[in-house]
Amino acid sequence: MLTALIGPVTGLLDKFIEDKDQKLALAHEIATMAEKQAHEVAIAQIEVNKIEAASPSFFKSSWRPFIGWVCGVAFGYHFVLQPIIIFIVTLFGAEIPELPEFDMASLMTVLGGLLGLGSLRTYEKSKGLTK
Repeated sequence: MLTALIGPVTGLLDKFIEDKDQKLALAHEIATMAEKQAHEVAIAQIEVNKIEAASPSFFKSSWRPFIGWVCGVAFGYHFVLQPIIIFIVTLFGAEIPELPEFDMASLMTVLGGLLGLGSLRTYEKSKGLTK
């Protein structure tokens, strides 16, 4: 989202600043500020996560593992268990009622967020922080 906002702002620099070096310096400073802000937000969220995980309250410290297990079970059912059930039932020629389906788009969004597969991973890759 920040990248989408930086483009128009740096485009405005062309209209108001004629010095090419000054435009480049300001564009770099704007981009650096946006990256620094995103980094600070991520660090703040990590600190909140640490505090929640260390909480003695079951409801504060256990909600992430609960969501992880629910997503993991649903993921395993959808991609492993359900196809095996359908195969075995078809093999024996029996008919079963329609098996439940999950909204996998929503599930993958939650699971991707839990696993850190969002834009932060892309940011790390672009900065060469991971292989």
